[in-house]
Amino acid sequence: MKLRKSALLIAALSLTATAQAATTVTIGTVNNGDMVIMQKLSKQFEQQNPDIKLDWVVLEENVLRQRLTTDIATKSGQFDVATIGTYEVPIWAKQGWLMPLENLPADYAVDDILKSVRDGLSHEGKLYAAPFYAESSMLFYRKDLFEKAGITMPEQPTWDNVKQWAEKLTDKKAEVYGICLRGKPGWGENFAFLSTMINTYGGQWFDMNWQPTIDTPEWKAAIGDYVEMLNKYGPPGAAANGFNENLTLFANGKCAMWIDATVAAGLLYNPKQSKVSDKVGFAQAPVAKTPKGAHWLWAWTLAIPQSSDAKDAAKKFVLWATSKPYIQLVGEKEGWASVPPGTRTSTYENPKYLEAAPFAKPVLAAINSADPTDQTLNPRPYVGIQYVGIPEFQAIGTQVGQTIAAVLTGKMPLDQALKSAQAATARTMTQAGYGKK
Repeated sequence: MKLRKSALLIAALSLTATAQAATTVTIGTVNNGDMVIMQKLSKQFEQQNPDIKLDWVVLEENVLRQRLTTDIATKSGQFDVATIGTYEVPIWAKQGWLMPLENLPADYAVDDILKSVRDGLSHEGKLYAAPFYAESSMLFYRKDLFEKAGITMPEQPTWDNVKQWAEKLTDKKAEVYGICLRGKPGWGENFAFLSTMINTYGGQWFDMNWQPTIDTPEWKAAIGDYVEMLNKYGPPGAAANGFNENLTLFANGKCAMWIDATVAAGLLYNPKQSKVSDKVGFAQAPVAKTPKGAHWLWAWTLAIPQSSDAKDAAKKFVLWATSKPYIQLVGEKEGWASVPPGTRTSTYENPKYLEAAPFAKPVLAAINSADPTDQTLNPRPYVGIQYVGIPEFQAIGTQVGQTIAAVLTGKMPLDQALKSAQAATARTMTQAGYGKK
């Protein structure tokens, strides 16, 4: 009897010690659909790693960026895994804020990650973040509405096409809007989209002397068309809509067209999440004066801040959530159309994915056609398609985004907004020392 009691006591003490020894990994992530799935499936990771407890902080995109930037810049160590993008990774790596992902196990198959994505997440030849999903941009449309209106969608339409179709397809009484586009201000919100639109209209952010080129005919034409389309043919309150809001509108049958991230394809084709899953068509993102810069290139990634005190446990989770087995797990649990796209060559060679996802090859084509070093009609001094790869752009893009949102809501005329944005951006760049180097 005493022996049995002793064994039970030892077992109880062992369980207590294990619970006490569990390392907490705090993950800051964005409230996008793929990350919601990651959080749900992560219970399997915790079962496989009982010594690691995951603590989730899931935030709206603009709020997440602000929290993560503050935390990592001040080295406060609140987060062990940070969901950041292609813009932040090389800049933060250069600052010494991120842990390099080195000595990765062979079965992680790092060379399976698409080269353009891998290159964008590297600094001086080292990988600093693992891509959870990668994306370009494309046009989604309602095949049934196009057929009813007698419109044939080409492989890559023009913005003139889109304007004409938006007018024709708008039926406000039925709450169907011809076009849905991002209006929520932020460098990664309305300007993730608008920068690509401006590129293809022949515009850009800066000339070769780092002088802003905002108050130009190209910007005026692009922003003018954007504001006109959303005000005439877009949903009410478009200035509050980002990716998630437009995804909900389209999935509920409220949008005839939507130009946004290719990652939406898997969500729109999922009948559990989309009322129009059997009616979704897709085409390459529209062009105007030039095809250059029409497709953005982005990856949401998992990175480990140098300020983390749980780096080993965090690395275990990062490798699990960005691995080939994780993609397999999502395919089995959520359906193959819902797997995280854009990261691995093997995903695009998987017959199950290709069968379930008719958008797979066009998405890969859009990602492969996106060149962050040749993204504008005229020469430019910066890298990045829907952003400018300099630390100052986060503030500049958000400020200009707020100014354009004021045009969209009728609070400011377009000419005044462009002049104001030009002056504010020039001031920021001068203070930062650009143009003097």
